[in-house]
Amino acid sequence: MLSRFNGYSGDSELDEATRNLIERREQTLAPSYNLFYSQPVEVASSAGAYLVGPDGTRYLDMYNNIPAVGHANPRVAKAVYDQMRVLNTHTRYLYPSLADFGQRLLGTMPTELDRLFLTNSGSEANDLAVRVARAATSAQGVIVTAAAYHGSAGYADAISPISRVATPGNDPEWLRVVPAPDPYREGPEAAARFAADVGAAALDLERAGYGLAAFFADMILSTDGVIPSPTSLFSQVAVVVHSHGGLFVADEVQSGFGRLGDGLWGFTRHGLTPDLVTMGKPMGNGFPVAGLAGRREVFAAFGKRASYFNTFGGSPVAVAAASAVLDEIEDRELISRSKTLGARLEDGIRRISDVDSSIGDVRGAGLFVAVEYVTDKDEKTPNTARALEVVARHRDRGVLISNTGAANNSLKIRPPLVIDEAGIDHFLEVFAEISAERK
Repeated sequence: MLSRFNGYSGDSELDEATRNLIERREQTLAPSYNLFYSQPVEVASSAGAYLVGPDGTRYLDMYNNIPAVGHANPRVAKAVYDQMRVLNTHTRYLYPSLADFGQRLLGTMPTELDRLFLTNSGSEANDLAVRVARAATSAQGVIVTAAAYHGSAGYADAISPISRVATPGNDPEWLRVVPAPDPYREGPEAAARFAADVGAAALDLERAGYGLAAFFADMILSTDGVIPSPTSLFSQVAVVVHSHGGLFVADEVQSGFGRLGDGLWGFTRHGLTPDLVTMGKPMGNGFPVAGLAGRREVFAAFGKRASYFNTFGGSPVAVAAASAVLDEIEDRELISRSKTLGARLEDGIRRISDVDSSIGDVRGAGLFVAVEYVTDKDEKTPNTARALEVVARHRDRGVLISNTGAANNSLKIRPPLVIDEAGIDHFLEVFAEISAERK
């Protein structure tokens, strides 16, 4: 999702070639398209954890989670190329690779999650999850966190209040939003308060006649500011959700495929077996393949009402890409590397934060780290301006990050899983330089 504040505004000093390209883009695309950074980055090629500009400038990518196993991954590219030359069709024909991949993917989850839909995107998976939950529960209501982002299409957009930040109050009548837990400010009471708020929202939906169909949560609450702990958080909420007849939906679009360093899925860290799990394009390293996993009995009611069909969700090329991604994760031991390199990254940031009085908190899991900026460490007042400044200064030094959170005052640091020690250390060097400038 594009940062709400850290984008091109049209008033920057740009070279003529860049300005001309922007103008051609604006003359072609709808006005809702946006660009990152006040000085937009033009890219021509990529490899691993790097994007490369047309002039050869290399940018260390510390932000993009979709190319999970690296930009232009050779194994994924070869799998897609080879399969495209043989067969690409839809799932109403028989071909063994679809069943092979489905069994392999479900084999990474708890045994209760035994059925799978394959889609083109995480947005589509979350849209479908709303429909499935409503069919399974005969209820309509959904609960999400206040800065949640679950996609850009249909119901996925409807349950993404952060996409309406410029027009507050326009949430659907059947949606309830609750403040995300904030352990940095609330301390150990955060989890209990969060669970209580979810319960109150469920009661409100029942009083309004909607009932509770589902609670959705990104397993690291990425757009709420990146909240990796406490790891008991979601299991408490699941008890509340189930007591009201709803389903717990784990959105793994950003947290899944080994990023958090404890198994393939973020819900594993929470000791939780969700009712539904949604996945996004990291499944195919950016190739349009994603999915929705769940229990057979949860899917049964939806199956009686609809015959789901997706032309290229689960096509031979899609499952070739997704299979290659799982091969890369396993063969290169990327889950354990995520844990090890994530610790190196987070520990390094913590040491550097001592010289920057504007850093209030550092938190993360695996290769998903947030740095929160405040104007006052005692009051913990969000410092959005500083976070935006730090993002821009990293871009100027060839390092790409973004910001997140309800106040947009936290850095979001989330590199491809194939980043190496040299890449981590280069980021820490740049981060140290920028932090020292504040001393």
